[in-house]
Amino acid sequence: MTDPANKNSAKPENEPVKVGRILSGMQATGELHLGHYLGVLTNFAKLQNETDCFFMVANLHSLTAFYPNYPDAHRFIAPMVSDWLAAGISPEKATVFVQSDVPEHAELAQLLAMFTPLSWLERNPTYKDKQANTEKDLDSFGFLGYPVLQAADIVLYDATHVPIGEDQLPHLELTREIARRFNHYYASRRPGDRKADRDILTVPQAILSSFPKVLGLDGRKMSKSYNNSILLAEEKDILAKKMQTMKTDTARVRRNDPGNPDNCPVFSYYDFFAPDLKADVNTNCRSAALGCVDCKKQLLARVDDKLAPFREKRAELKEKPKLIAEILGSGAEKAGKVARATMARVKDSMGLTAGYHL
Repeated sequence: MTDPANKNSAKPENEPVKVGRILSGMQATGELHLGHYLGVLTNFAKLQNETDCFFMVANLHSLTAFYPNYPDAHRFIAPMVSDWLAAGISPEKATVFVQSDVPEHAELAQLLAMFTPLSWLERNPTYKDKQANTEKDLDSFGFLGYPVLQAADIVLYDATHVPIGEDQLPHLELTREIARRFNHYYASRRPGDRKADRDILTVPQAILSSFPKVLGLDGRKMSKSYNNSILLAEEKDILAKKMQTMKTDTARVRRNDPGNPDNCPVFSYYDFFAPDLKADVNTNCRSAALGCVDCKKQLLARVDDKLAPFREKRAELKEKPKLIAEILGSGAEKAGKVARATMARVKDSMGLTAGYHL
């Protein structure tokens, strides 16, 4: 396997990239929070205006951890897609679909698994780490092989690029290796075309994206597992109560004590929601001219302004209970056409459609 840090597989986001098609997705594990919005959905909304995008609900991947009670996880799909739409993802600009609605994902993953070395999967940097840091039973074939399914997800749509953070480069490099291995075996062996020089599977590249670390109410990274999240659909009164409890500079004990914004999770939100106020808040906090309560109140107004349109759109979608199913059905139909074309090419190259003759 080549060096996971191979820079040929990624381009910084500030460098021009010729993008043909994007594939990205999320698992539906609950309502989305500010971390999802600032880290992923704003990027989705930007990309859909620039190139052909396929945004997938990765529910087959959810089975690796939620298989004992998958129906509970499945019910999160519609709410999550509603969050996507309310955050600006448009089914008219991007293809939005559920992974299991396109059976070619599982079919291609099975074929790719036949020649993916076990050692590649065992060296996956998150395999042992996730097993050691969860109470869920991850000692399964599905969890070990999830990078193969991930590779199938990407190459099934001839995705040229995948938006990821730098820490995910080793995962994408595994996809690239699987695609290269397939092309090595089959690109020049298609029946009736022994001199073929075109790759069967597209080897994807990364678009390195800066995913901001959004802090939760307790100062740790925002996460549902920490119970420190601000949900995108939060009503204003709940939002206000949560922000009142948000951790500030712990060294600032009294109102007249000077604060240190560098140690304050609340201050980090000014980058996202009130950059025009950041300089004044920095100065006034350090001089004790601005107290933590007033700082939170003025930030709350900005956060609420940002989330109000989201809540309105979410409420509109709730009044149209059949719309999400229609969008996902249409998306699966469009995704299925691309997937079936890829599978036909794959099977033809492997000789699985060569016919049977004595």
